[in-house]
Amino acid sequence: MYEKDGTKYFIVDSHIHAWDGTPANQANRYGEGFLNCFYDYHRNLSPESELWTHEQFQKQSEEKILHDLFEVGYVDKAIFQPTYLTDFFVNGFNTTEQDGVLAEKHPDKFIVNGGWDPRDGEAGLGALERLAERWQLKGTKLYTAEWKGESKGWKLTDPWSYRYLEKCQELGIRNIHIHKGPTIYPLNRDAFDVADVDDVASAFPELNFIVEHVGLPRLEDFCWIATQEPNVYGGLAVAMAFMNHRPRYFAQIIGELLFWLDENRITFSSDYAIWTPKWLVEQFVDFQIPEDMQSEYGVLTTDVKRKILGLNAARLYDIEVPAEMRAAEPEIPTGREPVASELNKEAMSS
Repeated sequence: MYEKDGTKYFIVDSHIHAWDGTPANQANRYGEGFLNCFYDYHRNLSPESELWTHEQFQKQSEEKILHDLFEVGYVDKAIFQPTYLTDFFVNGFNTTEQDGVLAEKHPDKFIVNGGWDPRDGEAGLGALERLAERWQLKGTKLYTAEWKGESKGWKLTDPWSYRYLEKCQELGIRNIHIHKGPTIYPLNRDAFDVADVDDVASAFPELNFIVEHVGLPRLEDFCWIATQEPNVYGGLAVAMAFMNHRPRYFAQIIGELLFWLDENRITFSSDYAIWTPKWLVEQFVDFQIPEDMQSEYGVLTTDVKRKILGLNAARLYDIEVPAEMRAAEPEIPTGREPVASELNKEAMSS
């Protein structure tokens, strides 16, 4: 919980990892390059006071994770999002099984998500079912640019992907987190394109598609999809880090998201351990869209910040929120009508 000027904020960090990027776990130069690329994001966007050494960045102990998130980071609940990358890391980079060790030890603090890859075919469907039973999954994290043998990525619209999404519906896994953002070495930029979200969001209206990193650098494409698909959400991992060195750029990002999606479909994430939640929470609560941009984007109110920092993710994952930390909102928010619909109405009336 974070408190500022008498206002309490319930914090759900909806995108964290417990990774192993140590040299002993790197299977090849791609594993080394992947970890180094993450470290470059950390080094270039963090405040100077929050910088870690390269060795500290490779792997964090249980004590370090608990300290950074819950003791000083204000987090009330954190959601593990796995990133397997078994072609690059001997034991995987950040697997459900690795995350689950901490989640089982601290069930009051963590939620663990699963993962799947349609290229695993029938065997992978069985593995997903076992994961769901083992961890009582409410969500999964998908990495469409992940390499697997000769394949350098896949699409949500692939036939086997539909089979897995149908399996998620069957198993009650309703939150589908998808990395659709900045590329990471050596993965291919185009394999993270957001275009395939449009089709599956229409095909599976009972599922929630949380587009991590809000599609950056394809923010406009993402927004045009999300405005017509009410089950598409934007995860702010990476985007939030721009508050520090590029505040006007972040103001543009959050302003566009609020215009197209509304405040009920945006979620906070630190992307730990690329960044730590403490400074992100503090800066976001203090952040305001610059005055010369407010005529276009409006202002960030306390209730909007409360929703983004925790209440939206809490709703998706059925996390109980203390009454004093709830925003003034209906029990089940409907959100704003999609902008495209509003434009159509104006056209019809003219």
